[in-house]
Amino acid sequence: MKIHKAVGWQLELGASCIDPSSVEFRVWAPKAQSVAVKIIGNTEGPTPLRHESFGYWKGTVQNLSPGTRYHYVLNHTMERPDPASRSQPAGVHGPSEIINPLAFSWTDTDWRGLPLDQYIIYELHTGTFTQDGTFDAIISRLPYLRDQIGITAIELLPVAQCPGSRNWGYDGTFLFAPQHNYGGPEGLKRLVNACHAAGLAVIMDVVYNHLGPEGNYLGD
Repeated sequence: MKIHKAVGWQLELGASCIDPSSVEFRVWAPKAQSVAVKIIGNTEGPTPLRHESFGYWKGTVQNLSPGTRYHYVLNHTMERPDPASRSQPAGVHGPSEIINPLAFSWTDTDWRGLPLDQYIIYELHTGTFTQDGTFDAIISRLPYLRDQIGITAIELLPVAQCPGSRNWGYDGTFLFAPQHNYGGPEGLKRLVNACHAAGLAVIMDVVYNHLGPEGNYLGD
């Protein structure tokens, strides 16, 4: 049995950029008889994935770049988004998007966190905290939260991709994909980076014990 190891930003499932023009796809689909990856806009047809042990499927596609969208095709008929997607620009039913986690330019390398006894936490809902309802819109409010209210950390209600544009966050179905209309993965990175620059910690409220009913294709 092969033991898979990953660094912090790297997933063993989903779409992984392994070099500037190659992407490795890996999905767990134990009920499927065949799995292929369909690149949106590619006229050459889906690329079959090879079957591994324990229900995993894997393959590499050349000449792809971040921003490319794709579906998995199960049993030659069912088109499904990637359960380990990092980005769902068209929502829970749309194609997944290839993301390169290393492309973002972080400036928070000096951030070392806060002692536990210094946490003063403000819990907020991204979609309703500002009129725009985005990660970027929160950034402009950070000085107010820090200087006027006196908080030292924000706690984001769950931001995993869920149906629609506003949700408390407890119907998420793509646990690695931040909500697209909040700003997606890049918007969340900008917010975290800005918080650390302002001396604020970020806590993520997450839901791992269940998935929402809409967009949950794991049974396929």
